[in-house]
Amino acid sequence: MHAYETAIDEEPGTHGNHPGANGSTVQLAAIQKTRPLRVLSEADWEHWTTRGYVIVRQAVPPELIAPVVDMLWQFQEMDPQDERTWYRPQLREHTMKELNNTGMVEVYNHQAMWDTRQYPRIYDAFVDIWDREDLWVAIDRANLNPPNRGARAAGQVNGFVHFDVDVSQRPLPIAVQGVLSLKKQDRDVGGFQCLPSIFADIGQWWERQPPGANPFKPDIADHPIVNTEMEAGDLLIFNSLLPHGVRPNRSEDRVRMAQYISMFPADPGNAAMRRARIHTWAEQTHPPGDPFPGDPRGFEKAHFSVAQLSPLGRKLLGLDDWE
Repeated sequence: MHAYETAIDEEPGTHGNHPGANGSTVQLAAIQKTRPLRVLSEADWEHWTTRGYVIVRQAVPPELIAPVVDMLWQFQEMDPQDERTWYRPQLREHTMKELNNTGMVEVYNHQAMWDTRQYPRIYDAFVDIWDREDLWVAIDRANLNPPNRGARAAGQVNGFVHFDVDVSQRPLPIAVQGVLSLKKQDRDVGGFQCLPSIFADIGQWWERQPPGANPFKPDIADHPIVNTEMEAGDLLIFNSLLPHGVRPNRSEDRVRMAQYISMFPADPGNAAMRRARIHTWAEQTHPPGDPFPGDPRGFEKAHFSVAQLSPLGRKLLGLDDWE
């Protein structure tokens, strides 16, 4: 997840880059806190460091969630009251084949998406995670997943469990991913699932894998899968070293909706990255790279205004420097 969501029988292909801590060698679970927690509780912090994920309940208020939901229906040219409009073919094939037909919405810069990104409680949660204030927000998209009739008919319960980073690398990658729930996510409509027991032993676990093992597709063997439930406005943050997936939407008539939000240490010395980020926002286009094919209609630029950024948002994009 930038978060990707893939069908259970699909193989992973190439994978996207998840920005992390440039030059750092301290794993997220090993950070010794120097700043007081702003959003997470002590129990949350322990859960994060030992199990690899944490859910921030009511991270965003309903008045900021509703505009994102409304915009996604508009962008997808679907009617929330007419299920016949929910199953249109995707607009463009993904180079990353595992992303095809997974409900990815190629919108990145709408005002409503920036309003959640620059919401102080979201930022403060990532300050807790990274134990630093100088962060940039990933320019990521959203997801709209209607009921999966095939999965329901087949009795499919679990999603495709995978890593989004190469866990064979040494030192291990250091990155964070996140998903903001826009609708209730439960056992029927689908939601995040993960394997904390592999995360807790990730270094030694990889060393025990046979030669030729796929570092993006773990052999989960007898490891238990943990399912999560989220309400609209809840933010789930997970360590990229946590194997994860998304349960299929087995509901009768409910749509799963989410916005992907994560942050990473700002890298102002990387002029190319900074320019690309600002270009994506100013030109209302998609980020570079295979994971982001973009919208061939150019709907975002044709129908929406350039998002207005708060002082915090300007720093999270890279327009202004952190002092």
